[in-house]
Amino acid sequence: MSEFLAELIGTMILIIFGGGVVGGVVLKNTKAEGAGWVVITLGWGLAVTMGVYAVGNVSGAHINPAVTLGFASVGEFPWEKVPMYITAQLLGAFIGGIIVFLNYLPHWKATKDTGAKLAVFSTDPAIRSPFSNLVSEVIGTFVLVMGLLFIGANQFTEGLNPLIVGALIVAIGMSLGGTTGYAINPARDLGPRIAHALLPIPGKGGSDWGYAWIPIVGPVLGGIYGAVFYRAIFVNDFSVLFWGLSAVMAIILIGAANAELKKGKSTAQKVEEKIV
Repeated sequence: MSEFLAELIGTMILIIFGGGVVGGVVLKNTKAEGAGWVVITLGWGLAVTMGVYAVGNVSGAHINPAVTLGFASVGEFPWEKVPMYITAQLLGAFIGGIIVFLNYLPHWKATKDTGAKLAVFSTDPAIRSPFSNLVSEVIGTFVLVMGLLFIGANQFTEGLNPLIVGALIVAIGMSLGGTTGYAINPARDLGPRIAHALLPIPGKGGSDWGYAWIPIVGPVLGGIYGAVFYRAIFVNDFSVLFWGLSAVMAIILIGAANAELKKGKSTAQKVEEKIV
C-alpha cells in the first residue's frame, strides 16, 4: 500500500466511526439517539484508534494535516511529503462523510434540525465567538500534537500505542471539546463539510462556511506550536519558529480574553440600565 492510500484510508476510517457516532446520537429515530457527549467522545477516540491500527505501519497514520505540519515543522517528517499527505487526508475525510451519509439514509428526512444534520459532518461552537473559538481549537490541537510526541518518547508493548493515542483523543474531547466540538483536525472538518455541501441531504440547510476557517486555522496553529513547544521545552531547541509562534499565541490569547471581557462589561451595563 502506498502512503497516499494509507492516509486516505486511515482518515476515511476516522470519519466513518467519528461522524458515525455523532449521527447515531443526534439524528432522529436511531437506536443511539440522545446517548450524549460521553458516547461521542468515546466514539471519536476509538475512531482514531482504528485509523491508527489500520495504516500506522504504512504511513505513520497522521490522518490529520495539523499532525503532518507539526511533525514537519520540527524535522520529524519530510516537507516534500506534506502536500501528498494533506491531499490524501482531505480526500479520505470527504469519502468518509459520504459513507456516513449513506449509512443514515432514512434518518435525514426524519431529522428536522439542520444544525444536527451539519453536526454529523463538521463542528460548530457551543457559543459563537470567533476569537474564543479559535483559542479552543488552538489549545486542543496543541495538546494533541504535544501529546503525540510525549507518547512517542515512551516505550509501550507492541500494538498498544494506538490505544494510548485513542485515550488522548478521549481526554481532549471530554476535557476541552465542549466549546467547539474539538475539530483539532482540518481534514476532519473540511472534508465532510464539503460532502455536506454537495450531498442531496433532505432539508439540510447551509454548511456554515463563515465558521469553517476556525477549525482549519486553529488546528494548524496549535499543531505546529505544540510540536515546536515540545522541542523547545523538552529537547532545549528554542528555534526562531518557537519564538515567533509564541508571540502569535500571546496576541491571540490576549485578544480573545479582551474581547470576552468587553462583552461581559457591555452585558453588565445593559442589565444595570434595565434595572435603573
